Amino acid sequence: MATRLMAVVVVVGVAAASEHSSHVVVSVGTEGTVDYAPYGAPAYGYYPQPAYYPQHPHPHHPPSYAHEPAVPACAANVTVPWCLEDAEYPLHEIQHALEYNAHHVLDLYADVADLNTALSVERPHTLEEETYLCPSATAYVRPLRAVNTDGKWRVILNNVKIHYQTLTQTTRVEQCLSKGNACPLVPECYGSSCLQKSIYHRFLVYDPYDYYHPFAIETFKLPASCACLLAAYTINH
Repeated sequence: MATRLMAVVVVVGVAAASEHSSHVVVSVGTEGTVDYAPYGAPAYGYYPQPAYYPQHPHPHHPPSYAHEPAVPACAANVTVPWCLEDAEYPLHEIQHALEYNAHHVLDLYADVADLNTALSVERPHTLEEETYLCPSATAYVRPLRAVNTDGKWRVILNNVKIHYQTLTQTTRVEQCLSKGNACPLVPECYGSSCLQKSIYHRFLVYDPYDYYHPFAIETFKLPASCACLLAAYTINH
């Protein structure tokens, strides 16, 4: 196959003290430029054009068409700000990102793994032992997604394997069953109401849009206990 070459010759005449010289520049295709200097100067010089290297996406860079919804699909089936089941949980993407951030993630996980939720407040097994002023439901959960303190849904690392180790994050939650209602065992003359109390818990999360640091620890507000709030009361004799 014949190769077409296009040459552009530019001749520049320079007159100085009755002497004439010429400068010829020949550009051949896109490979480079051959410079023919005036008489008496070096014969020529070769100046290659700058090389072009296409930019390749970072291995953690999501496709341009990927878009994580602000509210995940799993939230449609729950009434709490966390999901224990998630059909769209990005397990494959998390494990792929762990290959590049294993040591960093293990350091972060060591920071949150010291929280031993098994040692949280134990509830009595029978009403004869003790009775709470407000009824509540307690559970130990391993959320796959949850809403952080900034109001954003986050992917939480749970049941993810790394270096023959399975990362899990468990927390204790206690929800009021009669939030806002009067405390059952308090006389009506005392004005009372059941109040939901919360704590701030830290989870190791995965952010698919943080190209270089997709793993971080973020804070989440979770229900922790159900208290009985008594209104101000004045005793008149």
